[in-house]
Amino acid sequence: MNSVELEIVTAKDGTKTAVPKNKEMLAVRRQTVPYDPRFPNTNQTKNCYQNYLDFFRCQKVKGEDYEPCNWYKFAYKELCPPVWVNID
Repeated sequence: MNSVELEIVTAKDGTKTAVPKNKEMLAVRRQTVPYDPRFPNTNQTKNCYQNYLDFFRCQKVKGEDYEPCNWYKFAYKELCPPVWVNID
């Protein structure tokens, strides 16, 4: 899952606050995918697909341990709906 889930917690004094269930996701999500002029429209389907392809092409050419390929993985995880990709 690539979204931060919130849980409503009631304190002893009765006040309710929203607390993230998966706090590690907040540490990872420091930025969003920047604007790409190749995909100017609101519909980001093509942008999602292009980043997905670029990730696997990068891994095929450079190897699975090549760190810069992870940018494409981050981008497609942010842009694509979770049901479209197998998010580990």
